[in-house]
Amino acid sequence: MARRKQAKGSEDGRGESGGSEAEPEDRDEPSDGQRQEPGGAAGGHIAPDHFEDAGSPVGPESQISPSADRLRELYETMVLIRLFEEETERQYKKARIGGYCHLSSGQEAVAVGGLEPLGQDDILVSAYRCHHLALARGISPESVMAELFGRADGCAGGRGGSMHLADPTRGYLGGWGIVAGHVPLATGAAFTFAQTDQPHAVLCELGEGAVNEGAWHEALNLAGLLQLPVVYLVENNIYGMGTSVHMASAEPEVWKRVGAFAMHAERIDGQDLEAVMEASDRLLRRAREERLPALLECITYRYRGHSVADAGTAYRTEEEIEEWKGNDPISRFGQILRDRGIVESDEELDEVRERMDARVQEAVEFAENADPPELDSLARHVYGDEHAGEQFARMTPGSPFGERELVLEKELGDG
Repeated sequence: MARRKQAKGSEDGRGESGGSEAEPEDRDEPSDGQRQEPGGAAGGHIAPDHFEDAGSPVGPESQISPSADRLRELYETMVLIRLFEEETERQYKKARIGGYCHLSSGQEAVAVGGLEPLGQDDILVSAYRCHHLALARGISPESVMAELFGRADGCAGGRGGSMHLADPTRGYLGGWGIVAGHVPLATGAAFTFAQTDQPHAVLCELGEGAVNEGAWHEALNLAGLLQLPVVYLVENNIYGMGTSVHMASAEPEVWKRVGAFAMHAERIDGQDLEAVMEASDRLLRRAREERLPALLECITYRYRGHSVADAGTAYRTEEEIEEWKGNDPISRFGQILRDRGIVESDEELDEVRERMDARVQEAVEFAENADPPELDSLARHVYGDEHAGEQFARMTPGSPFGERELVLEKELGDG
């Protein structure tokens, strides 16, 4: 796949590996000294063309070149994710899914394109908006839906739920609920690869809302200092809960901020599947072969609210949402498939949707019929070392809910 063209304004190489800090753009300041930026509490309108690609591409040429059949499969995965999320919202509102629930409708191209270049031995670590990532990594919709239902056949054994999907057998070390809390963990995994001289890389997904957290700065500083094989994939969907990136960050262009860590960064159109796939492949190959970290900021948009409990309309306009839907990643890639003759008609695309919808309904049926975890297994996976019995014994005096019988005697085998 050909490397994308150099972005406007990046001819001087700012933002590339080496830490050169990009100059901030001139901004008009109103007379009262308050910046007038689009979005969020400012009441502005953020259009899809508000952001341009930025940062000069580096690293080895991307070698990813999917066949026509594979491109069709990638399209099917994006459709599967969209329909899965729509059904998830319905099931959540039927009270079949507990806890919090964060949907990714509109962000499919980042997940599918970003994860396509991951190797079998590479590692993925993510934030809590992770249904799309689990499906893109190849975890079955049945396993993901069962996890949302809290069933034993779920990918995390029914213990994780929506925010904590995981499948270590596929190198997916989980969705993590603390904002930016997973970034040091991903960086630590990259440190392990470096220390043990393994030719693999880590892909750390996060949202733009995480970049103001201390853990993000500490982790990226370490990755830049030690030259660790990690790519930080930022899904910049413009809003952290109900606050736009322009209202939350003094420098809202995330890619510019890693100059402090001597790290290369790029910003691309996250609604363009092939652009995401090319950049992710190139930077992951660079991480594996040259042992260098990078940040890839993908501009995308979530159609739904921050969570199912958020209507998503108090801080942005219906017009803005509809404008972004006009830049829909699935529709865009479907048109590309039509233009290249990979699919010959809209009826073929409709048939894909019908098949993926049937797959989602099968996943719901599977989850409904799956068993919940055994109550006796409540303590399993909490303490796994040889001193677990001693640790639980210290907790049992005065336990009001039968912890001794449930945990110490049944689970640890003393009874």
